[in-house]
Amino acid sequence: MELSKRRRLAVTAGLLLGMALGALEATVVGTAMPTVIASLGGLNHYSWVFSAYLLTATASVPIWGRLADLYGRRRLYLIGVGMFLAGSALSGAAQSMAQLIAFRALQGLGAGALVPLSMTIIGEIYTIQERPRVQAVSSGMWGVASIAGPLAGGWITDALSWRWVFFLNLPAGLLGAVIFSTTYREPRERREVTVDWLGTGLLFAAATSLLVGLSVSTVPWPWLALAAALTVWLVHLERRVPDPILPVSLFAMPIVRWSLPMVFLQGMGMFGALAFIPLLVQGGLGGSATEAGRALTPLFLGWVTTAIAGARLTLVFGYRPMAWLGTVLMSVAFAALAVLDIGASRIALVAPSFALGAGMGFSGLALLLATQHGVPRSDLGVATSFNQFSRSIGAAIGVALMGSALALLMGRSADSMQAEMAGEGLRLDRDSAAQLVSALQAVFGLASGASMLAMLPALRLPRIAFSEPVPARVAEQLLAAEMTTLEPRDEPSSRRDQS
Repeated sequence: MELSKRRRLAVTAGLLLGMALGALEATVVGTAMPTVIASLGGLNHYSWVFSAYLLTATASVPIWGRLADLYGRRRLYLIGVGMFLAGSALSGAAQSMAQLIAFRALQGLGAGALVPLSMTIIGEIYTIQERPRVQAVSSGMWGVASIAGPLAGGWITDALSWRWVFFLNLPAGLLGAVIFSTTYREPRERREVTVDWLGTGLLFAAATSLLVGLSVSTVPWPWLALAAALTVWLVHLERRVPDPILPVSLFAMPIVRWSLPMVFLQGMGMFGALAFIPLLVQGGLGGSATEAGRALTPLFLGWVTTAIAGARLTLVFGYRPMAWLGTVLMSVAFAALAVLDIGASRIALVAPSFALGAGMGFSGLALLLATQHGVPRSDLGVATSFNQFSRSIGAAIGVALMGSALALLMGRSADSMQAEMAGEGLRLDRDSAAQLVSALQAVFGLASGASMLAMLPALRLPRIAFSEPVPARVAEQLLAAEMTTLEPRDEPSSRRDQS
């Protein structure tokens, strides 16, 4: 697409503002959530605020991409931004936990458009020689957002209100949308696309039924049975449709068959940490929201630094040792969190938090690179997308499962604990805090078990010969993909980056 240099820079600035919102939203809400439950109640439904967002953001990505091909990227991108901002405004104004969960689902639905459509448009307006510079800016923004997000969320919650964690999306999002809409003009041509509406509906229904079944403490079996039946129907359907939302045929490839269960289980544990470490700091250890944000900083530092170093180490030692190392680090880190008691110093969180991030950085990047080198070129984009999809679905299910375990362990004490919580802060007496810490110990033990379970498929990982070198920038370019799910053809790829 022919655009003047000034107009291209303006379009890019508008898109980067939207991508920044998506990057921050992945990390900023966790530190505000303990204060949210103090204000709105609903401790038993704590995990749904995360799961609802993750579910809609993940499952909607391929639909946004296909509809954008059919009706135009400019229109669909602006619709996505509008839904994200509407969800943000409504989340900030929520008066109950049920409302917040519903509005977070709407916000996630819009978030599914932000990053993939931004990457698509950037690919259209820049040549292949120019894209690495733009990708470097985008990846650097994700790295900064992942580290700054928890700190910003904690500071905003303490200095203003948890509601401003959502309200502050509005000015930045509106500014980005105005810049983009007034400067971007897309070509007229449209591709013929097919939208797997039935598969999408079945995916949403199966995942939602599973999350409900994991979250209810009484009679979960009908929901779990429904989820199983819908999943069987979905798999049968996806084997037959020409453009499936879930390409199950990829499981015939050994690298996909054994790496995806690892990615799924690691996603369960990793995003559970993002959800429950702030609750441990504020509810169990008596810290502020800002201190909860600081507790997550070592995690994201470990994630970013090891993701960058991991690309080079993978070439030296192979991807399987790096995947094993990451899995062990995550298992040990969760086990360390599981033995922290109410008298623990917040400094004691630094080492396990860093190890969690390092484990995800080593293993996640190694498995992603191995997938890209272990599948045929024709399946490269969809295999990479499936990798990220598995992590995100694992995250949604893992957070729901851990939240259910927390609610079950707390039992009736959750109601009395809720009565102690002040409107804009989370302050518990020593007995209630001890109960919460004891329950969180079991939750982190569950996450450690999930990480250790990932060692079983790890033992079956096939050997992959990296016949092509991995470029120096691949870790930075894949950092954004570690945090979101992109449309298959828009995924950063170590092979395509060399062309």
